[in-house]
Amino acid sequence: MTPLSRTNDTNDTSTTPGTSTTGSTGGAGAAVRRAAVRPAGHTVLRAGRASFLVHRRAVVVATALAALLACAVVASLCVGESFVAPGEVVRVLSGRPSPDELVVGTLRLPRLVVGLLAGAAFGVAGALVQTVARNPLASPDVIGVTHGAGAATVAAMSFDAVGHGFLPYVSVTGGLAAAVLVYAFAWRSGLNSARFVLVGIGVSVALGSLTQLFLTKGDYLVAQQAKVWLTGSLNGRGYEEARPLALVLLAAVPVALWAARAQRGTAFDDDTATALGMRPDRVRLGLTALGVVLASVATGAAGPVDFVALLAPQIARRLTRTAQTPLLSSALTGALVVVVADLLARRLFSPIELPVGVLTAAVGAPYLMWLIVRTRSRTGGISS
Repeated sequence: MTPLSRTNDTNDTSTTPGTSTTGSTGGAGAAVRRAAVRPAGHTVLRAGRASFLVHRRAVVVATALAALLACAVVASLCVGESFVAPGEVVRVLSGRPSPDELVVGTLRLPRLVVGLLAGAAFGVAGALVQTVARNPLASPDVIGVTHGAGAATVAAMSFDAVGHGFLPYVSVTGGLAAAVLVYAFAWRSGLNSARFVLVGIGVSVALGSLTQLFLTKGDYLVAQQAKVWLTGSLNGRGYEEARPLALVLLAAVPVALWAARAQRGTAFDDDTATALGMRPDRVRLGLTALGVVLASVATGAAGPVDFVALLAPQIARRLTRTAQTPLLSSALTGALVVVVADLLARRLFSPIELPVGVLTAAVGAPYLMWLIVRTRSRTGGISS
């Protein structure tokens, strides 16, 4: 929602002989009228003295995505080694007694909650990073953020440096360190989007090599577990992993409301934004920090589920057709992608269960190549 701006619209007045126009209330002349500026496709909502602009298509898309996500949640809880009727799933979710409470509430629901929260976090993180970079190729997994979180987590797992409950915090530290490194190398009298992506890809490759080094130097059994985690997997995930992710998402809600408004200023160049009273460098830094924290915590909970942060914002923006990438629709799309991918990963090659990251990578990698070709054809190459 966007605060409604108002402008004064003074109508032309015509006078007759002997009649004066004063502009006061009840005068013979035409009064000054206030006209609400309403862009096409928006609806005005008023709450007291405050007025807001709501993009109608974005509301419809978000509602449809929420409905699809609800269907995917029920389907994920129904399907497994044993099928559970949708009515019993609803009974368990509503807290009523059910003979399938163990299967649905204890075995399947915790894993699903982690997938929902991680997908939403990846979707919002991708939207924020792409907004700052002004490049659809930029996402936390492409520019090295998730690789930094993964390298730090694998190092902690391989050398048993911290307890399992502290791994999400280690992931945040690694993701922030990788983001600072990319930002420092990409900054050259400003932030060029193409250079930002290229530097991020280079840092990702370096961090991937570092991760492999940690795997070879650590304990063999722990290294095998870390390899599965590196593909992005929800197997064995539960409320212990969901709790810190839920707390971060809850704390990020007020910041996300600011980000939804602040991201509009990133569409302007620095001179224009400064002239309008904005501080573009601080805004970009705040948006980037929020995206990095969300992507890092999601990586710590579910592993680096590749390409969700790349796909979700682009799908959401194409569906809503808004000027800025919608954060709510990106979160819903990310959650939907992870839940559906996890359902397919569990049942597509049953009884073999694939990590969810295998499915997202199978879809995301061709999409990334298509984006690269499309970007090169538009710009005639990538400049540094």
